[in-house]
Amino acid sequence: MQNLPKSLIGILYLFSALFILSSCKLPKPGDARTMEMEGEVRARKNLEEGKGFSFKKNVMGGGKKTSYEFSTSNPLWRATFDVIDFMPLVTVDYSGGMIVTDWYTDSNTANDSLKFTIRFLSNEIRADSLKIIIHRKTCKAQSNCIIKKITSAKLEDTIRSDIIRKAALLDATSKDTKNKKKN
Repeated sequence: MQNLPKSLIGILYLFSALFILSSCKLPKPGDARTMEMEGEVRARKNLEEGKGFSFKKNVMGGGKKTSYEFSTSNPLWRATFDVIDFMPLVTVDYSGGMIVTDWYTDSNTANDSLKFTIRFLSNEIRADSLKIIIHRKTCKAQSNCIIKKITSAKLEDTIRSDIIRKAALLDATSKDTKNKKKN
């Protein structure tokens, strides 16, 4: 009689385990060669929605190539460095398309400093491909400085036109070199 409750508990465990296992959904039988794998389906769906990437050919069969340009092959980027080569740099981010200079003080103006932020909006050599922000810091004493954004478009336009002119020249030179190599 003492073993009866233990055996009832064991039977109860056995029936509950069978109930749980029978309620699980098992895969339907079929030919594994014709069934799509769940991972491939999820990968294809993510690529269609623009959520993923692939190291091999595109799952959809497109096999598109990416075009990544290094900074040395971008004439707009190179021209910008040529134009502002006198200024110390703080941040240079090619993938983010931004150059931030440090404060620059000319020998003629000891109390005023300029700082440039140049953002690349496009790789095309056009005036609207660049956004140039200039800040001026005026110090009357070492600890008494005022920083303002320069709203005058004259300096911005001068820098932008110098960069565009230099970029066009670099682009024309690189096209000439490519044409000479082909011939």
